[in-house]
Amino acid sequence: MADADFDVLVLGAGSGGYACALRAAQLGLSVALVEKDRLGGTCLHVGCIPTKALLHAAEVADHARDAGKVGVQASLDGIDMPGVNAYKDGVVSRLFKGLTGLVKSRGITVIEGEGRLTGPREVTVDGTAHTARHVVLASGSYSRTLPGLEVDGERVITSEQALTLDRVPASVVVLGGGVIGCEFASVWRSFGAEVTIVEALPRLVAAEDEACGKALERAFRKRGIGFRTGTPFQSVKTSDTGVAVTVEGGDVIEAELLLVAVGRGPVTDGLGYEEQGITLERGFVVTDERCRTGVEGVYAVGDIVPGLQLAHRGFQQGIFVAEDIAGLDPQRIDETAIPRVTYSHPEVASVGLTEAAAVERYGADEVEALSYDLGGNGKSQILQTQGFVKLVRQKDGPVVGVHLVGDRVGELIGEAQLIYGWEAHAEDVAPLVHAHPTQNEALGEAHLALAGKPLHAHA
Repeated sequence: MADADFDVLVLGAGSGGYACALRAAQLGLSVALVEKDRLGGTCLHVGCIPTKALLHAAEVADHARDAGKVGVQASLDGIDMPGVNAYKDGVVSRLFKGLTGLVKSRGITVIEGEGRLTGPREVTVDGTAHTARHVVLASGSYSRTLPGLEVDGERVITSEQALTLDRVPASVVVLGGGVIGCEFASVWRSFGAEVTIVEALPRLVAAEDEACGKALERAFRKRGIGFRTGTPFQSVKTSDTGVAVTVEGGDVIEAELLLVAVGRGPVTDGLGYEEQGITLERGFVVTDERCRTGVEGVYAVGDIVPGLQLAHRGFQQGIFVAEDIAGLDPQRIDETAIPRVTYSHPEVASVGLTEAAAVERYGADEVEALSYDLGGNGKSQILQTQGFVKLVRQKDGPVVGVHLVGDRVGELIGEAQLIYGWEAHAEDVAPLVHAHPTQNEALGEAHLALAGKPLHAHA
């Protein structure tokens, strides 16, 4: 298509979409970015960034409440939600302005409006058709609900609506014990609300290693966060004062609000994908390992592609696609190497295989697991956090999974990703010098122990 309007046209300006646009422009390609709302998408405006701002405010509240434990005279006088929201919105606004400026500086054409795929390499926005040699679908996701469960935005809300509350609810039922549900449960508990999580699966953060789920449950129980695992939701009745949630078995849980946090669905309906030959499964766009759809010249990235719905996954896919289009032959993305973090109090962070997945892949006799308790880590004691580092490896082979629980352990996942990605053996990591005192030492100590020379851990 020598006469195409652009080399690359990206439909959706979330993490995957804008990353693709930025990298493609950096590589000298002409790029258009179509967005019906705001640059940055879910992550920047109603996902990662604002929720983590709330979690930081929650951490500050906990520090104020517990200041006396470290000899600091302070008190928590209350939560000013308008003030919290102003702080949160300020963070989002600054990042949005920065992204807008960056897109402009790269010479990317931003087309505002709702785009629809109207040809193999054509996107129509508000009646105007735009063509490109390559089209990248990055239309993002939305908050799911359950069949028959109506979100009214008042008593029954999604995470997007939870981000705009002007008050701390007195009590909340959180439907869903995954990442989103646990993070909001953590925030609201720190702010003083009574919280109960209802989860149909056997444990919280069920996608994580079983030991992580159990540790988070112990911590939540200690914090006074209630949870009902292995308990499917049945129905909810709303009133002017709250909700009455009925779960399997007939128990009724009353609260001021019900947060529906049962995952996110792909935004693909009505966008012309199937009409142009794009294969969908349960609404997700089917791609190969190089993010290519079955239609030549059309790629897909981010939450619409089956797999982990994480901003950094979409971000990396966007970079990959831009480089693939530019002919750089980038290395394909190893989905198992994508780090996962739940930013609750305490945090859960992981990369690679769970112990159960490793056993399934290699066999029980070929897998070893070791846990190092953060009680032996000086910085964790200073921070007054509990948790562990759990390593999973092939017997006499590389580390294939790293799992962490504890406050701020999400900051350690970068080294863990390198250990997994480089197929390092415990003996490779054990000689590395980790600064003291840091929580990062816990990774070193765990590998020392796995290599058969524990220092602060029992053999």
